Amino acid sequence: MQTRRLGTQGADVSALGIGAMSFAEFYGPTTDENSYAILDAAMDAGVTHIDTSNVYGMGRSETAIGAYLKSRGQAARDHFVIATKAGISKDADGNRKFDNSLDHFEAELDKSLERMGIDCVDLFYMHRYDASRPIEDVAEALAALVKKGKTKAIGLSEIAPSTLRRAAAVHPIAAVQSEYSLATRAPELGLLQACADLGTAFVAFSPVGRSFLTDDPIPVSRVSDLGFLKSNPRFQQPNYDYNIAATKPFRALAADMGMPAASLAIAWTLHKGDHVLPIPGTRSTAHFAELVQGANAVLSDSDMARIEDVLPVGWAHGDRYNAGQWVGPERYC
Repeated sequence: MQTRRLGTQGADVSALGIGAMSFAEFYGPTTDENSYAILDAAMDAGVTHIDTSNVYGMGRSETAIGAYLKSRGQAARDHFVIATKAGISKDADGNRKFDNSLDHFEAELDKSLERMGIDCVDLFYMHRYDASRPIEDVAEALAALVKKGKTKAIGLSEIAPSTLRRAAAVHPIAAVQSEYSLATRAPELGLLQACADLGTAFVAFSPVGRSFLTDDPIPVSRVSDLGFLKSNPRFQQPNYDYNIAATKPFRALAADMGMPAASLAIAWTLHKGDHVLPIPGTRSTAHFAELVQGANAVLSDSDMARIEDVLPVGWAHGDRYNAGQWVGPERYC
């Protein structure tokens, strides 16, 4: 497994990571034992990067990771580089809000450390930006956690290139996380470039297009049972059917190239920059093997051209978020 670095001063990690939102039933039912099987497979494959958050299943994802580390011992803790996040909260009425204060970050990180049974995380992100607070103040709050020894590095999620540059002027930003795949290419309009300029890793979530870029897309019959997807524009009709049809040639191309569609989607993402690190999530060890296959694949320039010929920029039907889901992520183009 090839490795890449989390920022200029961060840890070396496997080019492929694990998005542990799937450990919290975001895309369907799972068990802790199933999550352990994914982590066992990761250890066998040399995958070292785990990405989670305090709000994934309201702590369930972190609790599963902590139980796994406890059951497997020090070898597992030494193997994995762990990232988590905070910054999403609720007001007195239960409505979602964003809190980028040091008090919130530290209190939530302390809970995360307790759930995972560790003393320090390798990377701690601001999960969503509270734009009423200067990003310089947010960077200082995150940097304070480095000084306290509770995280080794800091990151930002779903932010604009200009925001990244301002934050990086205060403290090195090891990683920026945002959605990026053949289905969502907005980061190419400045964010990938800003990360490269600053030596910041770009961590790509949903790199297989929330299943559209696989051989087994989530069937429309299941969408209504999935809280996020049932109101997501790309999974609502008629967009769902359009997107299934639009990605059919990609699945055929992957088969022609001798690999599963998910493998090809991961290989494409990794080919977009040496600082790009995809973190797909999965509840299936068979699907995880496809993701690992993609991380080990080598694509030529002609391969990339063939891929982008069948899925050119802008092919997807529907926005990546609905109006409510867009509250928090920064738009910059």
